This record gives sequence, C-alpha cells and structure tokens, in this order.
Amino acid sequence: MAGFHVMADARGMHVQPAVRRISTTDLWDALRLGAEDFWAKPSHYVFLCLIYPIVGLVLTRWTSGSNAIQLVYPLMSGFALVGPFAALGLYEISRRRELGMNTNWRHALDVRRSSALPSIAVIGVMLVALFLLWLFTAQSIYTSLFGGEPPASVGAFLRDVLTTSKGWTLILLGNAAGLVFAVVVLATTVVAFPLLLDRDVGAVSAIETSARAVMTNPLQMALWGLIVAVLLVIGSIPLFAGLAVVMPILGHATWHLYRKVVEPAHIRPPRRPM
Repeated sequence: MAGFHVMADARGMHVQPAVRRISTTDLWDALRLGAEDFWAKPSHYVFLCLIYPIVGLVLTRWTSGSNAIQLVYPLMSGFALVGPFAALGLYEISRRRELGMNTNWRHALDVRRSSALPSIAVIGVMLVALFLLWLFTAQSIYTSLFGGEPPASVGAFLRDVLTTSKGWTLILLGNAAGLVFAVVVLATTVVAFPLLLDRDVGAVSAIETSARAVMTNPLQMALWGLIVAVLLVIGSIPLFAGLAVVMPILGHATWHLYRKVVEPAHIRPPRRPM
C-alpha cells in the first residue's frame, strides 16, 4: 500500500499548522454553530447518535449484572475520553455543510474513505487504550480501599461511598485520576481528528497541533474541557438519553472550534522530513 502512511503526511513530511489565540467568546460561538449544525437536520443526527445512549444503557446493565456497580460512574465519565473519536462522523457532516455539500446522515460514513484513515485509527486506538486504562485505574482505586469483594447492592455501594471516610477518599482519588486522563486526552486530541479529516497531516502532527493549541490557549481550553465534561454528565443523567443531543452538538462544535484555533490550509505551514 504505497499510499499507507500514519506518522507523517503522504509525502513523508511533518506538517506544523499554525494555531491562533482564541477568546472565551470563540468557545460559545463554536457551541452556537454546533447547535446550528445539529438543528439543521436534527432527526438525522439523533438517529445517528442513538448508539450512545444505547451503549450507555448496555454498559450500565452489564456492570450491574456483573456486580461491578463501582464501574458505572467511570464508564459514564469515560465517554469524555473516547468522545473525540466517536464523533468522527459529526465532524464530517459539519465539514460538508461548511462546503455547501450534501449533509445526508449517510455521508457521516464517508470518513472510511479518508486518506488519513490510518492516522485516525492510530489515535482512536490510543483513546480506547486510555479508556481501558482509566477503567483499570478506577477499579484499582476501589479495590485498594474496599477490597476485592464487589458491592452487595446499589444501596450498600452508595452508603459506603457517601457516608464513610473510605468513600470520600474514593471520590477524591477517583476524580483526581479522572482529571489526569481528561487533561491528557484534551491536550492530545482537542483538534486532532477534525484536522486529519480536513488535512492529511499524519498522526504525529495532529497530536502535536492539539498540544500547541492547548499551550497557546490554556485557560480557554481548560474551560472547553469543563464545558464538555458538564454537558456529558447532564446528558448521561437521564439514562444516557440526553447524549443523543449532547454528543452531536459537541461533535459539531468541536469542528468549529478547530476552525477557530487552526490556521486555514492556504496559509502554508512549515514542513520538515520525518
């Protein structure tokens, strides 16, 4: 496969797209534009994203049936870790709408024909690995505090977590560990997938550009991460059903955030051989 490339672009070069400084206003504008993309054809997007509440319900049922109630919250919060990869089709719809192209929901699957698909897959695998590592970390923290026995019931678990010193320690350590994972994902993928769909720059450049975007706009990106986390929690509370609306809006908004942060392709970025 002569065209197969992952670490660099198709010419074996490492591209460094320029990043801009943005304001808090740009974040709210990205959300507004994301909501506009969603409401343009909401029935298509809700149908496309029904998989998120369905998966959430299945995971909740599985953990409860397997006496793994302690993993329900890590699974819910873990959506934030795999969300950038899961929203690929939504970035594509926003890209097509921006170009005045057909935005039928079937075009969300056009991602599979992207020349950057190998790079996208590599970063996607990285996010899945981080998600699994997060679940392992969460389970390890629980086991270190409460032992290897699973909770006897939902009520017993909630009582242990909310009314004991071990439970408060679990909340503190668990959320601290989750914050570390969230920061890693934000710093490496905040604009990585939209960039790869827009320009086949390679996985390394996509991750590096995301990191530079965060370093250039630390406060704004921290606020963006908080907005994403809060909206995902809100969407997960009513049996995950709200994710059918929250996920597409965030996905579309991420495309518009990318447009605000990364300089357009017609401004020639520096290149160096890998």
